Amino acid sequence: MKINRREFIQYSSAAVALGLTATNTLHAMPKEKTIRIKDVSSNFEREPLNPYRFKGSAITESWQTLAYLKTDADVHKIGQGTQGVLWSDSKVFAGHSETAGNALMYAMTERALQIMKGSSFKNPVALVDDLLPEVLAYGKKITGNPDLRTTFALNALVAVDNAAWLLYAHENGLTKFDDMIPAAYRPGLSYHHEKVASIPSFSVGTTAERIKQAADEGYFILKLKTGAAGTQSEMIEKDIAFLTAVHKAIGHYETPYTASGKIPYYFDANGRYEKKETLMRFLDHAKKIGAFDQIAVIEEPFAEENETYVGDLGVRVAADESAHTVEDAATRIEQGYGAIAVKAIAKTMSMTMKITQLAFEKKIPCFCADLTVNPILVDWNKAVAARLPPFPGMSIGLQETNGHQYFKNWERLETYHPMHGANWTETVDGVYVTDKSFYEKSGGILMPSAHYETIFAEE
Repeated sequence: MKINRREFIQYSSAAVALGLTATNTLHAMPKEKTIRIKDVSSNFEREPLNPYRFKGSAITESWQTLAYLKTDADVHKIGQGTQGVLWSDSKVFAGHSETAGNALMYAMTERALQIMKGSSFKNPVALVDDLLPEVLAYGKKITGNPDLRTTFALNALVAVDNAAWLLYAHENGLTKFDDMIPAAYRPGLSYHHEKVASIPSFSVGTTAERIKQAADEGYFILKLKTGAAGTQSEMIEKDIAFLTAVHKAIGHYETPYTASGKIPYYFDANGRYEKKETLMRFLDHAKKIGAFDQIAVIEEPFAEENETYVGDLGVRVAADESAHTVEDAATRIEQGYGAIAVKAIAKTMSMTMKITQLAFEKKIPCFCADLTVNPILVDWNKAVAARLPPFPGMSIGLQETNGHQYFKNWERLETYHPMHGANWTETVDGVYVTDKSFYEKSGGILMPSAHYETIFAEE
């Protein structure tokens, strides 16, 4: 078995980061075919949104980016990505118009494609490792932000990574998602849930009546955005009032999917809390009104640079956008974070596989969060959610999916799915049924979309 020095460093470094032996990580690599990219292209479609408010701001438009890769054998694949500028770097969002922020991220996607043109890769994980430093450096230059967050670059790479996985499957004769997962990352993605929770998301300012309506429709876990606009004192008062209203409206609801039989709360502050004491006020109030034991997770209460230890709060705190890479996830785990929200549709499938394996070895539960993505990307995320070990206190997989709430043309986007109408694409009583057909068809994600093929018909 011969590998060059660069490959050895790359694979052995990945093994160390995951707590694996280099031998195990290298085992399957020589069998993979070398894939040379002859031509590349890109495009995007702008989709209007119902305003989605978080991080003290709001998004009103979502760019669906497309990455086109063609091999020397004239085989092509089209990858998709949804851009999340506000989510991935709020400074970029605040410093530009919404359109300009999207254009900057799109330029980074195009940069990655130009780097790939005429080059080769063996597997997408190694490809993303190669592309990320240069794409991030380019992003820092064009945004004028030397502190550009790594997640911004990863978000820009999603469509490229997506296309690379499709080519990887084709070139290596892999027809199922399970077979596509490299051996090193399979332990963390080996579960097969029969159902996955469909978790809607409610922006800051949503009324308790609207949340009750969702619970009445069968949704048993809901993502509730906190971190209201205003000063820290104004924020906490609004958040406490919101918690009180929500608990009064749905706190008594029952569900068969939790060990307690009660509906769980999933709060996401998107880094709005500046001090631990402020968060403790929120939690103390939860105890006072009897809601504390129903808090399943609080996601990203603090800004990324805030290294406050959170393992002593008595509630599970999850890392999301601050866990850019597997190394960042390891740091968050050391800081007491007891869960990780993974996003194959926002931080690439490649990086997600690394993170889920690290979490598996550290016995840290994961669940899938959304980026308000299109229906096809929902199933890319579902491919992960359905295979993660059960979340503590829950009996099914967990996946946030809020596109149906915020895309104004969601029904049209659904028709772009190559298996539109398949049973696993529809939420029924708050869950997706991930049955045998879901796994056999890999959720339809390996099939081409007629709509997106038309866009590149002249390539």
